Amino acid sequence: MVTYEGYEFPDDLYYTDDQLWVKREDGKVRLGFTTFGMDLAGKIKFVRLKPAGRDIKTGKSIGTLESGKWAGAVRSPVTGKIVEVNEELKKNPGLLNEDPYGKGWIAVIEGTNLDEELSKLQGKEGLEEWVKAQYAEKKAS
Repeated sequence: MVTYEGYEFPDDLYYTDDQLWVKREDGKVRLGFTTFGMDLAGKIKFVRLKPAGRDIKTGKSIGTLESGKWAGAVRSPVTGKIVEVNEELKKNPGLLNEDPYGKGWIAVIEGTNLDEELSKLQGKEGLEEWVKAQYAEKKAS
């Protein structure tokens, strides 16, 4: 676990520059936002996700989030099929802020090329340096 400025980054996950975490689970990945990403976004007020069964490509939107100070797309870090979305977020979008690594997960995607795509994300190796650089970059903007 890397903790920096009060933000936690478990070292068994992969990370994107969009502050998504990615957890590998038997040929699939579960996605969510980091504690730092949720702090940057603010209190999430609305979540819209594409339904399970949809094919998705890396970098394409799987849904949108809105807060009081931010609205934007959630971009998939992998290519594959959305096999599950967190339906609880429709009723309680605040789960993203309250429990981002647990009940606040966003979607599960069955990947078509996980080994290659995950190798392009930030993993355990060099995680602390990556976290510090992300913090400096995002706080400066």
